[in-house]
Amino acid sequence: MSRKIAALIAVREGSKRVVDKNIRPFCDTSLLEIKVRQALQIEGLSEVVVSSDSDKMLGIASNLGATTLKRPDEYATDNVPMSDVYVHLANNIDCDDVVYLHVTSPLLLTRTLQECVDTYKGLEDYDSLATVHRVQEYLWYNGKPLNYDPTNHPRSQDLPEICALNFAVNIIPRDLMVERRNLVGNNFYPFRLDEVESIDVDSKVDFIKAEFLYEMLNFNQGA
Repeated sequence: MSRKIAALIAVREGSKRVVDKNIRPFCDTSLLEIKVRQALQIEGLSEVVVSSDSDKMLGIASNLGATTLKRPDEYATDNVPMSDVYVHLANNIDCDDVVYLHVTSPLLLTRTLQECVDTYKGLEDYDSLATVHRVQEYLWYNGKPLNYDPTNHPRSQDLPEICALNFAVNIIPRDLMVERRNLVGNNFYPFRLDEVESIDVDSKVDFIKAEFLYEMLNFNQGA
């Protein structure tokens, strides 16, 4: 029996660092529209679901062809633990596996997202998939170096290759998402993204940078 795989996009009102980040103008479109349109192009998905406390965002998603779920206010505040939100979302979507997409990754290529879904379908030794990017920087914590010896200063390219989760794409069985209260399983497959596709819009500077690259690299032409 084939498994039912659905895309899930969760957006809310109340963005603090970039007001109305999800729906403010972004290269003649918006972050929400970009992600919904992209998800609808992916083969092998049963549906694209958008969860939000915002009627305006739900209206945009519905007009694009997505299934919409109104999220209770209690799961859209700044204080609710994300683990509680993940459980709520998973419990309200009808599928076997969830492709969780963040609208804040507008530079993710459609072909990369398709490859993530196709890779997940073929996994045997992993319980989930998560996109990551390489971090090779001189890291310190509490006054101590984490990944190099300052007395034997290495070149940056010789630093240990650390992978950071960027949450552009997370694919996980719905039941495991509930059990783990997370988007990452016990043994996830690290799907690597380059420095452009891994950009996450979290601040005003990120928004400006992402919009510039989106236009310069002709993302609006599809990829």
